[in-house]
Amino acid sequence: MDMSGARWRTSTRSGNNGGNCVEVADNLPGVVLVRDSKDRDGGVLVIGPAAWQGFVNLARAIGPLG
Repeated sequence: MDMSGARWRTSTRSGNNGGNCVEVADNLPGVVLVRDSKDRDGGVLVIGPAAWQGFVNLARAIGPLG
């Protein structure tokens, strides 16, 4: 998969959490990419847009943990 055009971003809610973030690229057609911000050269999860939206909806419904 060609990920060269991916525009990575972190959540604006990540704030100052010591770098414990994920980065998301949702600008490529048909996929959402997720990676660890501390290991940008490591693995990338490739997720379908509907599954990603389901995850986001659930995360919003649950709210912050801790």
